[in-house]
This record gives sequence, C-alpha cells and structure tokens, in this order.
Amino acid sequence: MLLEDRVALVTGSSRGIGAATARALAAEGAVVAINYLTGEDAARQVVSDIEGAGGRAFMVQADVRDGDAVRSMVDQVAERSGRLDILVNNALHNYRFDPVANPSFEAMSWDGFSDQIDGTLKAAYNTCHAALPHFRRGQGGRIVNILTNLITQPVVQYHAYTTAKSAMLGFSRNLAAELGPEQITVNMIAGGLIMTTDASAPTTEEVQEIVRGATPLRRLGAPEDMARAVVALSSDLLGFATGQYLAIDGGLTMP
Repeated sequence: MLLEDRVALVTGSSRGIGAATARALAAEGAVVAINYLTGEDAARQVVSDIEGAGGRAFMVQADVRDGDAVRSMVDQVAERSGRLDILVNNALHNYRFDPVANPSFEAMSWDGFSDQIDGTLKAAYNTCHAALPHFRRGQGGRIVNILTNLITQPVVQYHAYTTAKSAMLGFSRNLAAELGPEQITVNMIAGGLIMTTDASAPTTEEVQEIVRGATPLRRLGAPEDMARAVVALSSDLLGFATGQYLAIDGGLTMP
C-alpha cells in the first residue's frame, strides 16, 4: 500500500470530492480523519464506508475558518493517531456552481469575495499553521490544496470563488518554497467540472455540454478522478514534486 500507517486529515470530507479522497487515502493504508462542519450523519457514513472496506477512519468536527477550532482539531488528530503526515485542504464554504443564479461582478458586494477568501485562504492558513509542528515532529509531510481550473480558464465567471482559489495558488507556492528544506511538500490539484457533487448539482445541461465538448477526453470529471490525484501527491510516488499545479480536467486546460 502506498500510504501504510500514515495519518491524513481531509477537510470537508463528509461528501463529494472530500469523501472520495478520504476513501481513496484509506484504501492505500492511511488512517483518515474526516473533517466536517454540519454534516455529522454524512461524515459518519464515510467512516462506516471506510471501515466496511477494511480501512481506518474517524470523525473530527471544526469550522476551518476558526483558528482556535482548527488547532484543537489538528492536535486531536495527532494525539489520537500519534502523528500527522498528510493534510488535504478541500473544504468548500457555502458555494454552488449555478450559472443561472451566478451574479455579475457589478451585482456583487465585497462581502461575497471576503466570504470565499475566508472559506478558502484563511481556512488553509489555519490548517497549515496548525499542522506544521506535527509535520516537523515527523520530519516531513504532504499538503495538497484543492484549486479549480477556472483560475486558468473561467468558462463561467464565478468571481468570488475563482479569486479565492487564485490566492490559494500564490499561498501554496510560497509555502512550498519555504517548507521544502524540511521535506514538507505543498502541491495543488485543480479540478474541472466535477459531476455530481452538491456544489455542482445546479450546473445546467447546457454548460455541462459546453465543457464536455471542449474537453479532449470528452467527459466531465468525477470525485474519484480528483481523489486518485491526491493519493499520488500524498505518497512517495511524487515525493520530489512541490509547488506544482496539476490540472485534473481531461485536458481542458494545460497550465
């Protein structure tokens, strides 16, 4: 197994890409902490799925925008499991990919931007800050941040979401440069249109067809596509990669 006995924390992993990622990491031998905000029943189901397949997982509740709550959560994970090796920043705060209801820039307030920046960038700041002492005790670690290919090709102008994810790109590369000498890697996975998650469910058939038709592999992504990429970047297979942006979108973008 690629991740035998390593310990992973996946934020926002009670559903969608996060749940698929948790299952994939556990299938490769990792002990996985399933973070959730309000979806306790869904998180419990992910733990049950993992344990039913012979893996190991447990639930941890925290709002990733709350620094104190995140520090408590990360310390709890490390204390319970004896270490922390992998951090996946996946949580998506309060966003749905609805091209019909999506507001234009002119119609937006700054609150819409700051809400996504807090849910993405501040959340990653909190988790990385809390995880760093535990990575250092283990003499290394893996951070994988989930981005979007919309920062390269804004097929639909989801202004606040894309702006926050663009900031995550700069954050991740600076962190990779600083932490590399400590054998802590920081990489990014940018998904395309992933069907179907709660967030992508409002995406119209018309937009789905536009994206599918423009994608060289002629299909939309699935949560499992993202999950497999996270596994690779969390393992030693890509242990010499850091600061990298990997687009998992069937070739729609080629950054």
